[in-house]
Formats: sequence, structure tokens, C-alpha cells
Amino acid sequence: MSQAELAVNFFVALFALIDPIGNVPLFAAATIGAASAGRRMVAVYIGLFVLAFLVFFYFTGVSLLEFFGISMPAFRIAGGIILFILGLDMVRDDFTTMFADAAEGETEPLSARVYAKKRFERLIVPFAMPLLIGPGAISTVIIYASEAKHLGLAGMALGVGVIAAVSVVLVATFWAAPVISKVLGRIGMSIVVRVLGLILCALAVQFVLIGVGDATRGLIRADAKAPYAAEK
Repeated sequence: MSQAELAVNFFVALFALIDPIGNVPLFAAATIGAASAGRRMVAVYIGLFVLAFLVFFYFTGVSLLEFFGISMPAFRIAGGIILFILGLDMVRDDFTTMFADAAEGETEPLSARVYAKKRFERLIVPFAMPLLIGPGAISTVIIYASEAKHLGLAGMALGVGVIAAVSVVLVATFWAAPVISKVLGRIGMSIVVRVLGLILCALAVQFVLIGVGDATRGLIRADAKAPYAAEK
């Protein structure tokens, strides 16, 4: 695999798994009522977290999971459970109240930096991880890290550049969230969040099925783990 092929394939795979565009409604719902500066700062914090976390796994790989005795199927099952809880909150319209602004009711508004820090602490789990950074993204980073090793130091540096590029695109996409919020309005946002919550619950169940299937033999049918693989 050449450096160009590595960069293009890695970027496309990682972008599809993190899905910044698809997560815009969730980010907008989680930052309703925030000032534009505070919202942008939250997006920057999330982008930096994604960058640091993926680069960490890019260089450590499966050795860290092996050190703690955690298998990828177990990580996938745990992530699926957390996503399912998040999906239920979204379907019940508890998502926005779960991330309710801590500054509401205060006489003095919070500065952008203070607001961003408080909101980011509440968005690390489950929004930043495992919603943005799930087992799929971590697995992809580990796989392409092994491919980059064959290209030497330049290949490893190229992989880090791809992760940084995806993080920048993520921040830029989340900065556009207010425009999308204005187009949809509160009712539209509520509908989108509920629908995405239902999809997220189904995705979480799929995560658990794949994790159980990978950890066992014959317990989960192959067409349940990958229902559309045979059609491609």
C-alpha cells in the first residue's frame, strides 16, 4: 500500500465511522442555549479529545487492551450497552435534559471557556466515546497503524496527519451546527433526535450481537452479525 492509498483509505474509513455530519443534530441538541463562543469551544475540546485518544491508540494498539485483559468483543459489548442507554434517553426526549445547561438559573452567565469545560465533562461519555470514538474507529486506527509501519516513519507520520485532518473536519462540522439548528427549529431537532435515538438503539444492539458473536462459536448467526454482507 502506497502512502497516497494509505492516506485516502484511512481518511475515508475513519470519517465514515466517526460520522461528523450525522452527529451534528446530537451536538446541537447537547448545546442548546449556549452562546456561539461556548459552543465553538466545546467543539474544539471534543476535536482535541478525539485527536489525542485516537493517536494514543494509533501507537499503543491492542497492547493496551491486552495489558488490562480486555478483548475487542468485550469492548464492543460495553460500548453497545452505553449507546443503548443513550438511545433510550434520546427516544424519551431526555437527551437535552441530560445535558441541561448547568448555568441556567445563575445570575451571572458563564464564560465561554468555563461553559466549555463543564459541558465537555458531561459529553466525554457517551458522546465523545463511544458515540464518536467507538470500537470500529479504534479497530480501524489499529489496523492502519500496522499498515503504516511498513512505510516507515513517514507512514506513521502520515497516519497521525490523517487523524488530525478528521479531527479538524469534525470541529468545522460542529461549528456549523447553529445553522442546522436554525433550519430545523426546536420541533425539527426534537424529531431528529428521537429518530436518531431509535437508530442508535438498534446500532447498540448490533454492537452487542457482533461482540457476543465474536466471543462465542455459533451462538449468534453470521447473518445476524452482518445482515447485508451477503447482498453486497
